[in-house]
Parts: sequence; C-alpha cells; structure tokens
Amino acid sequence: QVQLVESGGGLVQAGDSLRLSCVASGSIGSNNTMGWYRQAPGSQRDLVATITTGGITNYANSVKGRFTISRDNSHNTMYLRMISLKAEDTGVYFCNLKYRRYPLAPLADYWGQGTQVTVSS
Repeated sequence: QVQLVESGGGLVQAGDSLRLSCVASGSIGSNNTMGWYRQAPGSQRDLVATITTGGITNYANSVKGRFTISRDNSHNTMYLRMISLKAEDTGVYFCNLKYRRYPLAPLADYWGQGTQVTVSS
C-alpha cells in the first residue's frame, strides 16, 4: 500500500516563501508521476504542479515563475518551493502519486492527507 505524507505548510505573510515536502512509501513503481494539488475552502481541488520520475514538470499558469517542483527519487521525496506567496495561494496542499503497475494496467492514484498553507495579505 502506498502512503504519502506531506509536511511544511504553515501561516505566512504575502511575499513570503515556503517549501512543502511529500514522502512516499510502499510500492510506487519505477515510473510514476507525483504532483501537488490545492483546495481552497468551498472550491474544487486544482492542479498546482506535477513531475515525472524523469523530471518532466508541468505547472498551473497561476504559479509559473513562483513555484518550483522537484523530487529526489533515491528518497521517494517530492518538494514544492513556493516564493512570492499570495493570499490566493491559500488552501490545503495535497500530494498525489499516479502510476501503472504494468503496461495497460489501470492507473493507480494515491493521495496524502494534505498540509494547510495560509497566506495573509
């Protein structure tokens, strides 16, 4: 069973920086995509950024140039470096992992419990 544990959230002021971490354990496959999603109160869960095992990244337009996603495959850990934080970045940030156990297998999809990020303006 895959477990994802996030850390690093907190209360900061607009313009500050934070770094989130997500540690994965269990059978996560040799090729997977990890990502960060966030959910503001009363809103749906939205993509923030994703990164493949090979390091290919994808970002939401709203965070491009401010957030950087990275990973350490040797430690099954993913990071999200956030700078120039804005009030609209507030939300619960969830770690996600997707992979296929074998070609054409159903996509396995796992979520962490989330870490709260609050940016005061």
